[in-house]
Amino acid sequence: MADFLLELLSEEIPARMQAKARVDLERLFVGQMDEAGLKASDITVYSTPRRLALIAKNLPEQTEAISEEAKGPPESAPDQAVDGFCRKNGVTRDQLEVRDVKGRPTLFAVINKPGRDTMDVLAAAIPAIIKAFPWPKSMRWGDASQSTESLRWVRPLSGIVALLGDDLIECEIDGVISGFETVGHRFHHEGMITIGNAADYAAKLRAGHVLVDHEKRQDIVRDGAKKAASDGGLVLVEDEGLVIENAGLTEWPVPLLGSFDPAFLDVPEEVIQLTARVNQKYFICRDQSGKLAPNFVCTANIEATDGGKAIAAGNEKVLAARLSDAKFFWELDQKTSLEEHSKKLSNIVFHEKLGTVADKVERVAKLAEWLVSLEGNGFYQSSPGDTLHGEVSEAARLCKADLVTEMVGEFPDLQGLMGGYYAEKQGLPEAVSNAIRDHYKPVGQGDDVPTDPVTVCVSLADKLDTLVGFFAIDEKPTGSKDPFALRRAALAVIRLIVENDIRIGLSSLLLMSSYFHFCQKEDNTQIEIFDELLDDLYDTSGPGISSLSYYSEQQGYSESKRSLAGLMRKQIDTLIDFLFDRLRVQQKEAGVRHDLIDAAVARGNEDNLIHLLERIKVLQNFVETEDGKNLLAGYKRAANVVKKWQSKPDLETAELEKRFMGIIETDKHIEGLTEAFFNYSKQGEEVALEKALNRAQEKAVTAFASENYEKVLSLMSGLREPVDSFLENVMVNDEDPLKRLYRMTLLLRFTKQAYVVADFSKIEG
Repeated sequence: MADFLLELLSEEIPARMQAKARVDLERLFVGQMDEAGLKASDITVYSTPRRLALIAKNLPEQTEAISEEAKGPPESAPDQAVDGFCRKNGVTRDQLEVRDVKGRPTLFAVINKPGRDTMDVLAAAIPAIIKAFPWPKSMRWGDASQSTESLRWVRPLSGIVALLGDDLIECEIDGVISGFETVGHRFHHEGMITIGNAADYAAKLRAGHVLVDHEKRQDIVRDGAKKAASDGGLVLVEDEGLVIENAGLTEWPVPLLGSFDPAFLDVPEEVIQLTARVNQKYFICRDQSGKLAPNFVCTANIEATDGGKAIAAGNEKVLAARLSDAKFFWELDQKTSLEEHSKKLSNIVFHEKLGTVADKVERVAKLAEWLVSLEGNGFYQSSPGDTLHGEVSEAARLCKADLVTEMVGEFPDLQGLMGGYYAEKQGLPEAVSNAIRDHYKPVGQGDDVPTDPVTVCVSLADKLDTLVGFFAIDEKPTGSKDPFALRRAALAVIRLIVENDIRIGLSSLLLMSSYFHFCQKEDNTQIEIFDELLDDLYDTSGPGISSLSYYSEQQGYSESKRSLAGLMRKQIDTLIDFLFDRLRVQQKEAGVRHDLIDAAVARGNEDNLIHLLERIKVLQNFVETEDGKNLLAGYKRAANVVKKWQSKPDLETAELEKRFMGIIETDKHIEGLTEAFFNYSKQGEEVALEKALNRAQEKAVTAFASENYEKVLSLMSGLREPVDSFLENVMVNDEDPLKRLYRMTLLLRFTKQAYVVADFSKIEG
């Protein structure tokens, strides 16, 4: 057994690429070893700005000998077939064995492969790993770069150290030859460092002022930055991303405290932090009261003789120049009002098929104004002319204005935030400033969800407009590709609706957003048709999928109106399915059983997320109770009988079923109708079940209307006993078609009453 060391020396590797490079190096090495039948007891991978290193412990000196068998043709096969089998397996005829296979003499080739020296395996594996390395960005260099066949690496590869035990593994790739020597710190160490084996690698590099272990460098940056701030009476603003990045930029990290002119503190804190973090990779500090301090911590890559004073001073000058630019942008942007800035949005294309950003703002504003005036919006109803309506309108029309400011041009991550600051400086209402600042929220799963009514309206309108627009032009997410972050927008819509208790159906929200898109691209005649469709929908049952389907087939409508209704039904149905898919993901992550989510969603005809989630919550609790188990057992027993009957319809009951099923499907109270239609002498269990169904249905309708889903399920679970008694004592599949149909309809009524809350066929158990 021996330890293996591989170091790949190069010019600076970008810090952001190092973590993945470590993973890729280990993966490629393990793949090569698996292919050869070798396995290390432990693998460690290191990275610095100038090198990738891998240490594999306890590799065998040789691979194991392998004996493989290949079954060939029958012994009596033609010579051509036998010769071909021999060539394929690298054997001669006299090496073949004859074995009996099911009474038939058959040829077999036994191929014995001797073990290989691990040195030879590694000598071939190292160039293969280097050539296969998947850098996100790579380059060619030198004279060889004129050929597309030349080596590509993240930066010019300058050296390879490859040792197994104390022995050199001789290999070469594009003129770079393996050896024992590497380099130390660029400034602290002159000359080459000779490595003896894997065991002394880290120690020898440390002596050359290189900490090869990235985790140790991270500890030094993390702890050293805190200490530097603490020694100055300050508190470091912790940033693990900066810790990792600074460790990836240095081989001998030395955190140092610096300062900047307190006058720069007039600039928003986020600007200072971004300037220091993004441009310079500095940590910022706060004073003991929590206020931003005019100080920063930088990370040097050298242990200076003056304690780092000159380095800190140099970094102070660089940061001062950056902050001067930021202060200039801050002051310049305020000389123009947000209203004036917003006029420039017509020069920015949002998407070639969706118009400019100004077009999007207009759509978002109209949708937000509609939303704030709608009953059930989660806060209270508002009408044009009142304060809330005015604030929503103003915030929506100004929410993207900061996109054309100098500050957001320099720091795109500050969009929204800077608009909020500029609105505040301009003296706009606090609710408007907050809405402009926060209308992009929630950005991710852990982000806060806005709750202020103005912000909620603008944020929800913005995300709905994005979803509707991109789905309308068929730019849907596919697989892992989601260039317009539509999955994130969908989750944001769900969270905004749920956490603000917005009891407006998704169909209404999506249809109105579609309407405002439609108004921007169609002529007045087409818009009038859409207006008429909206009037018809809201005058009847509302803009649900079933209503749109009805109007798309309504013969009394013009072809244009039917076509429009059909188009909207298709688009909205697709979007609701997409939102429900995101809801499934969210609820599964929250610990809700997948089958309960599917059961609630599969019920259909429900686009009110609040109602849907309430049903899911009730189901989650109910199915674990004794009543829940009773209902599920009774449902499955009844559903199985009905399913068998429906899968094999008979002609005798077909006409009866056609006449009567319409009554059942409407879920109406049918006690009198059944007496007249099914006028035969019924068994006691039939009468008992019908009466129980009628009582339960009457109470369930009231409970469902008041959104008391638990009561509905409880009423349904009480039917278990009469259903069981019915199934045990009544011949459901009677020879008489009238009896057969009546008994089946009783069971069908029971399953349909359960369907009011969920599709119980989807529930496991």
